[in-house]
Amino acid sequence: MSQATNPLAGKPAPLELLVDVPRLVSAYYTGRPDPSVPSQRVAFGTSGHRGSSFDDAFNEWHVLAISQAICDYRRQKGIDGPLFLGIDTHALSTPAFGSAVEVLAANGVELMISKDDEYTPTPAVSHAILVYNRGRTSGLADGIVITPSHNPPESGGFKYNPPNGGPAGTDITSAVEAAANRMLANGLEGVKRMPLAQALRASTTHRHDYLNTYVEDLAQVLDMDAIRDVNLDLGVDPLGGAGVRYWPAIAERYKLTRLNVLSREVDPTFRFMSLDWDGRIRMDPSSPDAMHKLIELKDRFGIAFACDTDHDRHGIVSGSTGLMQPNSYLAVMIDYLYTHRPHWPAQAAVGKTVVSSQMIDRVATRLGRRLHEVPVGFKWFVDGLVDASLAFGGEESAGATFLRKDGSVWTTDKDGLVPALLSAEIAARTGRDPGERYVELTQALGKPVSDRVDAPATVEQKKRLSSLSPEQIRSTELAGDRIVEVLSHAPGNGAAIGGVKVVTANGWFAARPSGTENIYKIYGESFKGKEHLARILEEAQHVVDGALSGS
Repeated sequence: MSQATNPLAGKPAPLELLVDVPRLVSAYYTGRPDPSVPSQRVAFGTSGHRGSSFDDAFNEWHVLAISQAICDYRRQKGIDGPLFLGIDTHALSTPAFGSAVEVLAANGVELMISKDDEYTPTPAVSHAILVYNRGRTSGLADGIVITPSHNPPESGGFKYNPPNGGPAGTDITSAVEAAANRMLANGLEGVKRMPLAQALRASTTHRHDYLNTYVEDLAQVLDMDAIRDVNLDLGVDPLGGAGVRYWPAIAERYKLTRLNVLSREVDPTFRFMSLDWDGRIRMDPSSPDAMHKLIELKDRFGIAFACDTDHDRHGIVSGSTGLMQPNSYLAVMIDYLYTHRPHWPAQAAVGKTVVSSQMIDRVATRLGRRLHEVPVGFKWFVDGLVDASLAFGGEESAGATFLRKDGSVWTTDKDGLVPALLSAEIAARTGRDPGERYVELTQALGKPVSDRVDAPATVEQKKRLSSLSPEQIRSTELAGDRIVEVLSHAPGNGAAIGGVKVVTANGWFAARPSGTENIYKIYGESFKGKEHLARILEEAQHVVDGALSGS
């Protein structure tokens, strides 16, 4: 990304940058959000409500209000099956778990919490919901995952997964958000709650073996025999996340003697992480700076991989090429899976987001598969995965899932573990690691280069950008190539992309406003090299600026 890199990027975190966990947790219980301040209100983004207790953006009141709003939503919709509840290893996740359990139990929800108080990856919760609901039309289950994903250690997060197992759509999150904010404004009026010790002993609170249920089922989505027999040493770094005990269990269950779990450490300061590009701790497995330690081990392992804190994102370090860009590995997975899953539906499409690589388009065309292009956000893939009209859904930020080998749904939320393990299956079945497979794709289909730049924008400009129409883009060429398509809505489902995408035969750009900052983001890609990409990004900024100014 074209931004200034902090001089500490890729280096161990100095002590002064580590989060003060006692102070953070204390702020969780003592802070009171002011609903008149926008940053302190409940706000569901693409993956739930997130914030820090230091900023009064994620504290006990938020969790109590959201939990009650979900209970009320369940009653309104007649969702009366069990609720599967998982948490990750962030410091705020455990106190938030306690607050949520107090409310859920007080509302009589049949609650499924982890056996032995295990941390629970997002895909294990999605998997549990779908397995329970298979063949049912009533008494359906849903779930909550308490996680801010890969965000820094001071962050907390809370997301709801309805009975389809995936991230809740805007229709649900808007209702939950509005109800929760009303409760915040009214001093938590309407929130039912019981003491945690009582809630844990309630007849409606049950223990569920997420870990072994998920691990045992992996053979239904991956060729675990091929992975066991792969002629490569494998390394995995859980990055101190929710899958920390899943990896040893996978190795033991499937006799993966060449799978080396590099760390089993859980520390809410995440002091073992190298700093990300901006000098902050961030458990992003696709970031070269955050993954510095694993990249250094490239020559020790044929393939090494990592997952973020809730294990819904993957990062792949190929022995041949190093850390793979997320888009590159998505293309490799698609190319491999659609040619090595004979029982997948013949008409099942390839799912991608509008800011994912055009290489995926070219791979899909070569495979003879329909492309299903949607706005940013994994929720857009859920229905297609459920009915198997999509066999694969992937987004540019290293999140993906795909169908079981028999063509039925696996998860409808991102699964970091399965794509990570697939890298070994690819190597075992083809004799080439994912990096080598990607080089082959570029030789056949062209080699893309990509980047993202951020530009300042006022609140008013951001509004204008999010509602741009193709007619407002007056240019006919982009970086010397004829513009073949201007999109304000995703071609896959007709949903607004919240910006604009301009496409040529050799590249594209997409511009969309940030949901959190007064900037807009321009994504660009070229199949004609770095200079051509620079032209695309430069012209993109002129095009968007012109549209925003009305000129």
